[in-house]
Amino acid sequence: MPTRILPAVGDADAVRSLTTLLSQLPDAEPVAPVTDSTQLVDTLARLAAESIDELPEVVVVHERIGPVPALELIREVALRFPAVGVILVTSDASPGLFQAAMDYGARGLVALPLHYEELASRVNAVAQWSVGVRRHLGAGGDVFSGVGGSVVTVSGAKGGVGATLTAIQLALAAQASGRSAALLDMDLQTGDIASYLDIQFRRSVVDLAAISDISPRVLADAVFRHDTGVALLLAPGDGERGEEVTDRAARHIVSALRSRYEVVVIDCGAQLSGASAAAVEMADTALLVTTPDVVAVRGAKRTVRMWDRLQIRKAEETTIVVNRHTRGTEIQPALIQRITGTAVAATAIPANFKELQGAVDAGRVHELDAKSTVKQALWALAGELGLVKGTEGAVQQRRNGRARSGGDRAALTFRRRKEIGR
Repeated sequence: MPTRILPAVGDADAVRSLTTLLSQLPDAEPVAPVTDSTQLVDTLARLAAESIDELPEVVVVHERIGPVPALELIREVALRFPAVGVILVTSDASPGLFQAAMDYGARGLVALPLHYEELASRVNAVAQWSVGVRRHLGAGGDVFSGVGGSVVTVSGAKGGVGATLTAIQLALAAQASGRSAALLDMDLQTGDIASYLDIQFRRSVVDLAAISDISPRVLADAVFRHDTGVALLLAPGDGERGEEVTDRAARHIVSALRSRYEVVVIDCGAQLSGASAAAVEMADTALLVTTPDVVAVRGAKRTVRMWDRLQIRKAEETTIVVNRHTRGTEIQPALIQRITGTAVAATAIPANFKELQGAVDAGRVHELDAKSTVKQALWALAGELGLVKGTEGAVQQRRNGRARSGGDRAALTFRRRKEIGR
C-alpha cells in the first residue's frame, strides 16, 4: 500500500525541492502540498471527517511554515490527529531542537539540506508507526476515532474553592449526554477524586509516566471505568510519586486520552507543576475556579499573571468560573472579570453546600439529586462549554482560537519549564 505524504511548506523553492525528493521515494504517494498552518489543519480536519483512513500517514512540516510556528503546528496536528506521523524539516539539527520536536509530538526530524537517504529512512519509519497506530485504533472497539477530543482543565485559584467537584460534574455531564468522557486527576500530590467517587484502584497516572507511546491497551489498563461510564485516571496514592509525572509525560498522557475520548476533563488542583502547566497549555478550554471573596480573587489574579509570564496561557484564553455565588455578595462576576482580565463563564455556581455535604461525605457526588441547584448549574456550565452532545461548537471555537493565537508567541522552551520548578 502506498504511503501518503502531505508536505506543509511555505517557501516556494523549498516546496519544489521537497516534493521532488518525495516523488522519488519507493511506494510514496505525495499529495498536493499546503502552504500555511491553517490550510494544513483544515485539510486534515476535512479528511478526518470522512474517515481516519483518509488521513495521510505522514505529514512533513518545513521550519518556515507559518503563520503558526512549526513546533506549535506539530503539537496541534499531534493532538488533533494522533494517527498521523509528523516529520520536521529544519536547518537546526541540534540535540536541543530534536528533543523539543519530540516533546511537541514529531515522530522524526530531517536536516537541511535534504538528502534522499535520510528522508527515505525517516518517512519509512514514521509511515510504519502510523500504520501500527491505526491498527491499534481499529481494534480498540470503543476507541473514539474523531479528529481529537476536547480537553478542559479545571484549576483552583486556591485550595478549597471547588475545582475537583467542578471537574467531576463536567465529566459526568458529558458522559450522561452520550459523549465518551475521561477524568484525569493531575493534582498529583493532593488529588483525591477517588474519595469523591468512593472507589479504590491500585493504578494511577504514574503508571503511564515512563511510557512514551501509550497504546489503547496500555491506557485501558491504567484507567478505572466508573459505574457512570466515565473513565478515571487517578492521582497516585503516595503524593511524592507525583514528581515522576514530568511535563513531557503529561503531554503524552493527555494526547493518549484525547485520541480515545471525546471529552477529557483534567483536575489540575491549585498548585502549579510542570505536568499541570503542560495540561493547561494543551487545553482547548482552561477554567480557573474562584469563590467571590478577596483572598480567592487575589489568588485567581496571581495565577492568571503567572500563566501569562510563563507563557502557559494568556489571560484572554482563560475562563473564570465563579463558585458559591450569591446575589448579595459584594464581589460579583463582572468585577472579577475586570480584576483578572479573563473571560468569566456566564453560568455561576450557587452557594448551597447543604445540598452537597451528604454526597461529599459519603463519597457519592455522582449521586447528587437532579434537583440540586449546584448540580444543575454545573451541568449547565458543561453545556455552555460545549461538552454536552449537541453543543460542541463552543469548544471548536475555542480550539480554533488557540490554534491561531499560537502564531503570536514562540514555542515554550525547556528553560521556561524549569522556571516553574519542575
